[in-house]
Amino acid sequence: MSLSTAETVYLAIGLIDFIGAFISIGISLHLAYTKMDVMLNHLKNCPAVMIRAPFRNGGPWGNMFLLGAIMGVMTTPRLYLRDGGACAEDLKNFPADLKRKLIILQWTGWGLLLVMFGLAAVAELELV
Repeated sequence: MSLSTAETVYLAIGLIDFIGAFISIGISLHLAYTKMDVMLNHLKNCPAVMIRAPFRNGGPWGNMFLLGAIMGVMTTPRLYLRDGGACAEDLKNFPADLKRKLIILQWTGWGLLLVMFGLAAVAELELV
């Protein structure tokens, strides 16, 4: 049984997306375990983050939950500043390189999820 060109492309995109998701999760866990102290110290006046800080002791899932909250604050600061969930001074003093990594990681995750949904839609419509 041989694959058509469309099926080969579909398979390649799926594998790249799946591997990208695992790499993204690995990078997230690395940041959660190595840089969490730095992030929490810089965001100690942000209620949206500090209310979730106890989850840090919840193992990998808790760390990922807390990292997700921090990435949300970094990616959409206006939303959190408007409702009082973030402190403008904390966001201004947050390390720029770490902020950039968190934002890139957030958008990469959304992009990979969008590709997965696209592949599922293509499979559901039987276009391949």
